[in-house]
Amino acid sequence: MSRIAYVNGRYVRRADAAVNIEDRGYQFADGVYEVCEVRGGRLVDERGHMQRLQRSLHELRIEIPMSLAALGAVLRETVRRNRIGDGIVYLQITRGVSRRDHPFPAKPVPPAIVVTASRLDVAKSEAMAAEGVAVITLPDNRWDRVDIKSIALLPNILAKQAAREQGAREAWFVDEDGRVTEGSSSNAWIVTRDGKVVTRQADYAILKGITRGVVLEAMKAQGLELEERPFTVDEAYQAREAFLTSASQTVMPVVRIDGKPIGNGAPGLVASALRRDFYRFAELS
Repeated sequence: MSRIAYVNGRYVRRADAAVNIEDRGYQFADGVYEVCEVRGGRLVDERGHMQRLQRSLHELRIEIPMSLAALGAVLRETVRRNRIGDGIVYLQITRGVSRRDHPFPAKPVPPAIVVTASRLDVAKSEAMAAEGVAVITLPDNRWDRVDIKSIALLPNILAKQAAREQGAREAWFVDEDGRVTEGSSSNAWIVTRDGKVVTRQADYAILKGITRGVVLEAMKAQGLELEERPFTVDEAYQAREAFLTSASQTVMPVVRIDGKPIGNGAPGLVASALRRDFYRFAELS
């Protein structure tokens, strides 16, 4: 079966999918994106992802190209045509096609939209969670509006590559005060020695993860104590456990940071429980 993409109003074979070379997403990374998990053929937390998409578009002054209802139908149809049971659906909207010039087009152009879907290996993810993953820390060299889910991700790419070259799964960015902001494609969490769960507040220094919000709900149900504040790298080294969250990984235990074992060097009870209960609190539609 050919893989199918939605490109500017048409469903086409992935091999035939193309965008104009003067699309401002290609020229300037002038656009936003969302990644929504697919579970059993259903979208996970679609409402949260669409709310964040609208906010990102508003911040960049890009018009949404269709109604949310129509967009939801496109997402589902792309999932259906690709026969995705468990996976992700990727949505990208750019300012559109215009002669290359840094300011916005003088005459408004239609936003460009691309949607793709792909499978995830659930068994592989579960095996990874059972062992836990490693992260490294790097100076945060990104622009100061990472709360916008922009397609301009070069610092994130370089950080992720650095992690892979050091045998790690993820890189955590660290601000000039030595405090962790977030991962290159995830939110960062620790559990302190006295059992408090700590993650940075959702300000301009991090992306407000949709999975992050679901985990906060699960924590309340489990009676866990939360501290929304920055934590230092040293605090992370000394933590009882650590984990990261993202749409494609839900809750992933972290067992090493910069080569140092966290806690007893195995996935912690808090992270494991939050991963186990995640779909009790997520919205499937």
